[in-house]
Amino acid sequence: MSAGLRKSVASLQIPNFRRFFSGQVVSVSGSWMQTVAEAWLVLSLTSSGVALGVSTALQFLPILLLGAWGGVLADRFPKRRLLIVTQTLMIIPALALFALTVTGVVTLWMVYALVLMRGLVTAIDNPTRQSFISEMVGPASVVNAVSLNSVLVQTARIAGPAAAALVIALSGVAACFALNALSFGAMILALRGMDPDKLHDAPPASRAPGQIREAIAVVRADRDLWIPLALMGAVSMLAYNFQTVLPLLAKYTFHGSASTYALLMGTMGAGAIAGALVNGARGRTSPALISVSAIVFGGALGLAAIAPTLDLVLAALVVVGAGSVTFTSAVNAQLQLAAPPALRGRVMALYGVVFLGSTPVGAPLLGFICQHVSPRAGLGVGAAAAMLAGVAALVGAAHHSAHHAAGPRAATHPFAT
Repeated sequence: MSAGLRKSVASLQIPNFRRFFSGQVVSVSGSWMQTVAEAWLVLSLTSSGVALGVSTALQFLPILLLGAWGGVLADRFPKRRLLIVTQTLMIIPALALFALTVTGVVTLWMVYALVLMRGLVTAIDNPTRQSFISEMVGPASVVNAVSLNSVLVQTARIAGPAAAALVIALSGVAACFALNALSFGAMILALRGMDPDKLHDAPPASRAPGQIREAIAVVRADRDLWIPLALMGAVSMLAYNFQTVLPLLAKYTFHGSASTYALLMGTMGAGAIAGALVNGARGRTSPALISVSAIVFGGALGLAAIAPTLDLVLAALVVVGAGSVTFTSAVNAQLQLAAPPALRGRVMALYGVVFLGSTPVGAPLLGFICQHVSPRAGLGVGAAAAMLAGVAALVGAAHHSAHHAAGPRAATHPFAT
């Protein structure tokens, strides 16, 4: 194994993280299978981009409304035990969708209700999983572990949709829901097999009023926290709604099937894996990396929007994947390193709110644009948002640096350089 590759996967030498990684590979792949199956089921029932956008929005609405409370729970309770509970609860909506679809009684409102149920569990599961990474590996390995976790997600983005396309072609969408329900067992076994004594547990937060306000106050007072969060919110609302835009691009722009959608997702995932491995080997994050990766991500998304053929769209999506995962990994690592350990769950919950919780606003809007203008226009809107946000962050950092350099002594804050 080359030295660069060894650096990229260094966190896998930690047994607890290795178990987590292995369980997540199976579980997240199953979740992506369900995501593809849900999208195709909604389009089969409605042929509506707006309906697909609403379905995506309902999945993430609980994170917008309740994600901060999920962070409070993550800070109050042992994260490993809490994850065992949330992963077990995730099985219920998957099995329900399987039963309703295989019996032929499924309707749109049923899909909406079960997607919303899954979102409610995700509102607790997401900040708990994000903040648990630091407890498994310790601060020295956070950047590498976050990047490896991104590799995992992107690998699942390839394997899940590809498997879903095959399963849908052979057995229909119902089988995807059943397989996803089974996949959560791998994560539950991995969590139960961990050594609790080897975890870097953060001190539990005691029950007290104003805990969300406390986290918001800490974020507002620290440029290392609020600037990455603001940038993530601006980009994610319009640029990260791939679950809405790419199915419509596959079906209506290129007149394809679930396999075309899987190809688009898989190609973007391949680029993301390469980007995450490079980021993991780098082992650090910086304000410049966050801003520049947002600009690269937006530029590549713009190229995908105007590319005339499927082959050229796929080529652009490789860069989209690399730029997007570099951006999210850099923001995630920055927040984990800057957040006080006792508030890490709540800070990562705010990350989930701006990253995933913005989807209920962006997904229906992009679904409307895709349906009434074109899916390419939806990609173009996301491209503009990412590039403008990245440029604004670079200009703001340069202005702040110049302002402080003119004072008695130069500023030493990371986002002031």
